[in-house]
Amino acid sequence: MNITIGISELNRQAVATKLAKLLADETVLYIKTKNAHWNVEGADFYEKHTFFETQFGQLDVIIDNVAERMRSLGHYAPATLKSYLSLTHLTEQTREQNDSQGFIKELLLDHEHIIIELRGYINQFGTEYQDLGTSDFVTGLMEKHEKMAWFLRSHTK
Repeated sequence: MNITIGISELNRQAVATKLAKLLADETVLYIKTKNAHWNVEGADFYEKHTFFETQFGQLDVIIDNVAERMRSLGHYAPATLKSYLSLTHLTEQTREQNDSQGFIKELLLDHEHIIIELRGYINQFGTEYQDLGTSDFVTGLMEKHEKMAWFLRSHTK
């Protein structure tokens, strides 16, 4: 079926390609946050276990929203671990210690990386690709990541 929403197919494809990379980043960050939730150790275990649970819950919603945004533009969302690993800007880490501060610092860096990517997409999506809806969508995601980063950063003081 032809999609007539005021955005050319070429622009929708360009936006979907960037959203696929974002989806991969969000999914890798989700897995890394799950890892922190499952494997954190130390005197602050319960507090951080619960904290990481809250964060991965927020990421789960974000992941679903990114995939659904891609579908609303007429494109399929990648949905395999192999595709995520080939698309992500983030790296997997192998930790020797499972202390909360190590997990928090690593997750904070990943959130900050995503924030910078999203900030770059805002004007690009709206101006270059004529997709103000996705521009607004990624602005909201950026704000969510900024808040999550703030919470992580607050644990490093």
